[in-house]
Amino acid sequence: MLYGYAGVGFRYFTRKRATAYNLTGWVKNVPNNKVEGEAQGEEGDIEKLLKDLDRGPSHSEVVKVEREEVDVKEGESAFMVK
Repeated sequence: MLYGYAGVGFRYFTRKRATAYNLTGWVKNVPNNKVEGEAQGEEGDIEKLLKDLDRGPSHSEVVKVEREEVDVKEGESAFMVK
């Protein structure tokens, strides 16, 4: 589980980066200008995604990115914006 605070375009930035790393999962806006999501794939690729998310796109201000381990979701084939 990934979540943090971000600005406009952060969900699509997340999908683009996750897709580049062949990760599956999802990302969505939640209350209080937060973004939440799940990503699964190779550990090294998840670490790359987390580094990208910590920087965020140029027009976003990322306050914090947190990581929480969750169970693997079987059958995912893409990374989606909800």
